[in-house]
Amino acid sequence: MPPWRRASASPTPGSTATAGGSSADPARPLAGGNARVSPEVPAEQEAEGDDGEEGRWSALVPELLADILRRVEAGAERWPGRRDVVACACVCRRWREAAVALVRPPLQGGGITFVASLKQPGPRDAPIQCFIKRNKKISTFHLYLSLTQALTGQGKFLLAAQRTRCGLRMEYIISIRNDLSRGSHVGKLKSDFTRTKFTIYDWQPQYEGAKVPSSRCRRWLATKQINPLVSTGNADIGVVCYEYNLLKSRGPRRIHCNMQCPTDEGTAIDPEEANQPSTPSSLILYNKLPRWHDHLQCWCLNFHGRVMVASVKNFQLIAPAGTGEPWGVQDDETVILQFGKVEDDVFTMDYRHPLSAFQAFAICLTSFGSKFACE
Repeated sequence: MPPWRRASASPTPGSTATAGGSSADPARPLAGGNARVSPEVPAEQEAEGDDGEEGRWSALVPELLADILRRVEAGAERWPGRRDVVACACVCRRWREAAVALVRPPLQGGGITFVASLKQPGPRDAPIQCFIKRNKKISTFHLYLSLTQALTGQGKFLLAAQRTRCGLRMEYIISIRNDLSRGSHVGKLKSDFTRTKFTIYDWQPQYEGAKVPSSRCRRWLATKQINPLVSTGNADIGVVCYEYNLLKSRGPRRIHCNMQCPTDEGTAIDPEEANQPSTPSSLILYNKLPRWHDHLQCWCLNFHGRVMVASVKNFQLIAPAGTGEPWGVQDDETVILQFGKVEDDVFTMDYRHPLSAFQAFAICLTSFGSKFACE
């Protein structure tokens, strides 16, 4: 452990700086001046530049480091103030490990902090409110975390997706970057030729037993360039199906989902540890059927003010009675995922445990696009 020194943020009046030399005595701050505490770093480490600066911060005593992170975390409960917690985790490896140990996952804290939180289950008590913006011209979709109570207010970017056509099939590439740059993809969504069955693939299996399809094509990615959330294998983590309705006699769309969700809470927040195995189990979801309103002459669902425009894309997913017990879902009235239209090209997405933001976003993407066999 290096010795510690107390240094002032500004030079003491009356003191002179000498070029090429330094005083052996620690600098004394003025009374009432801004003082800082930093470890004594050898001259050879100071000459190393960035490496020496990282060594300086990593040498902070554990008690002081924990107190700093607790104060930062307590003063930044929501975004955009939450970026200060992420900035602390980016200082060095030791700071990141301390931040990972301090910050709770979405299931316990109810918020999204690190990138790995996007693939962790949401909270049980209240849903996480998000919204999706669509760009029809370039077929892109961006998911944002709602920062205000307004349905179309300010948001924190979470995920992006781009839709491409492969013959009659549809494919969505999901990325953690706004520009969908290469190397940032974390999953994809594929449909069959009728566009009524969609398979969700996770490019980083997070649990044991995930179905990884074999492929002769292997991508080579440099270790320093690969994103911690990106993997060269595809894991099948869910299927979304729309019932056929060729005669238009069954009313609105009917959706059935089979998702692979971990039954344990998990504590991996660090992206480098996001692939730790956890216990998987199949979660069955279906959409809550709307009721016909005689006065309005339309199908209606109670979205509690989160949906403003009637659309065939609107839905609420619930778990059948008795099937959600492993995740703490006691009845079939608890809405696990809600999706609906607010205005042209803007949709709300509210999800809760046991779905993650990545899974919820992938399910909502299946609602876009025409489905001739079921509407």
